[in-house]
Formats: sequence, C-alpha cells, structure tokens
Amino acid sequence: MRPTYIPSPSQGVWYLGPVPIRAYALCILLGIVIATLWTQRRWAARGRDPEQVLDIVFWAVPFGIVGGRLYHVITDPELYFAPGRQPIRALYIWDGGLGIWGAVALGAVGAWIGCRKHGVRLADFADAVAPGLVLAQAIGRWGNYFNQELFGGPTTLPWGLLIDPAHRPADTPDIATYQPTFLYESLWDVGVALLLVWAGRRFQLRRGRLFALYVAAYTVGRAWVEALRVDHANHFLGLRLNDWTSLVVFLGAMAFLLVGRSGDGRAADDDGDVDADDPPSAEVPSGKAPSGELPSGGVPGA
Repeated sequence: MRPTYIPSPSQGVWYLGPVPIRAYALCILLGIVIATLWTQRRWAARGRDPEQVLDIVFWAVPFGIVGGRLYHVITDPELYFAPGRQPIRALYIWDGGLGIWGAVALGAVGAWIGCRKHGVRLADFADAVAPGLVLAQAIGRWGNYFNQELFGGPTTLPWGLLIDPAHRPADTPDIATYQPTFLYESLWDVGVALLLVWAGRRFQLRRGRLFALYVAAYTVGRAWVEALRVDHANHFLGLRLNDWTSLVVFLGAMAFLLVGRSGDGRAADDDGDVDADDPPSAEVPSGKAPSGELPSGGVPGA
C-alpha cells in the first residue's frame, strides 16, 4: 500500500514583479481580519459602536507584532546574535518567529491605549476579542505550514507531514515525514474558540473571565504541542522555555478564574458573556437604557 502523508506546499512566496507575497504574512493578516470582524459583531451585541473595534485593533496589532517578535528574539537570542549569525535577521518577521505571549502582552498595551481613547474598559474588550483572537491563532499557524517550520518528531502516521530535505532536522536528514504540530495546534485553537462561545452562553462570566478561560485553555494545548516539537528551543530544568511560560500563564489565569468563580448576578448578552456595563434590570426603568446602550431585549443577534 502506498504510504499516505500531508504534502508540504511547493512554495511559500509568490512575486508580483519585485514585491514578494508571503503566505506566512497572508495567514497572519487573514487571522487579524476575521478576528476583527467577529469582535465587531460581539461588540455590537453589547450595544457598543463596532467602529471602536477598528480603532482599538489599529493600536493592538502593531504592538502585538513587536511584542511577539521581541519574545521570540529574547528567548532564542543565539539564532541571531551568536558568532556567525546575522543580527539583522532578528527583524525578518516574515521568516516566522512570533511568540504568542509577547504578542498578547504587548498587544494588550496597544489595546489599552485604544480602549482609553474610547472610554472602554480593557477587560470588557478582552472578553469580546477572546474567541476571535484564538481563531486568528488557528489561522496563523498555517503560515508555519507554508514555511515548513515548527513541526514535530518523525512519524509514520498517515497524517504525517512531508518535509523537504532543506527543512529537515540535521540529525534526521533521511526521514521524510514528521508530526504536523501546526495542524494539531490549529485544531486545538478552533476547539478553544468553540469552548469560549459555549462557556459564554452557559455561564455568567464577569469582566475578564472569558479572556482568562481562553488563556488557560490555550496553554493546556500549547503544552502538549510543545512536547512534540523538535525545532530549536532553549531549556530550563528539562523543559522548553515556552512550556515554563505556558505553566506560569496557566496558573495565573486559573487563579483569576477561581477568584471570580461566583457570578455577580448581572445579565448575560447573547453570547452569554456578562456585559458588566449593564446594571441589574431592577435599576433600569422599563423601555430605557443607559446612555450608548440598548434597552433590555434590544440587543441584536450576534
């Protein structure tokens, strides 16, 4: 029987004249667009102006890209600054190398600036953006597929990823198929997005709790995907640095969730996320709503 596998793309860059069009960048941009559109829909369901999302994203995205690259370079400096390396390549984000936790951390700073401009609480926006953010990560992982990078160890599974000789690890140059960790993480991220939508509808989560659930759920998946990967990584006490980061972030997210595990009795929106700006219904006169928000029952479907 002929062996089965997932073929790798024949190329990840196309040229329009002298201008390179890179699949990695296209995957990142597509994820950003879809996350923005979904967040606008969720934001409007809270009675907010969806145009605010565009302005906040305008701040968050460049901060996130810089943060993601800084995290990657700081945790793997020898890739760029060791003898014989080219430090200028630290700026080549199109070659891959955006650390998610650096992107989230510095992206949150940019989002905070955008939220401040509109008088919006960052925690409220974080809850609205969480499902779209993790879906964007799922789409962005396909950029690693086009770059033939961040795959796992050798495998004979029928869904093994065929890697071209130029991209194979130096210690296994004759092995052709490897664990498609990009696919595992992408599917996990889609599952996390669905979990967030379900949890938002099922529970009355207070400000920031839906985002904390995203962080906790994502780190669990990232931990087992990291265990499969064979790309270069620095280790501490036997674990990859990304595993330690995930562990610390997971514990922080769980602590935040447990502290706020009891609901505050406020009404949930159509996605089930608590809109903490909506006061208890007993305090809102019939047919009226706080300034800038819809009356109870007037929230459009998301």
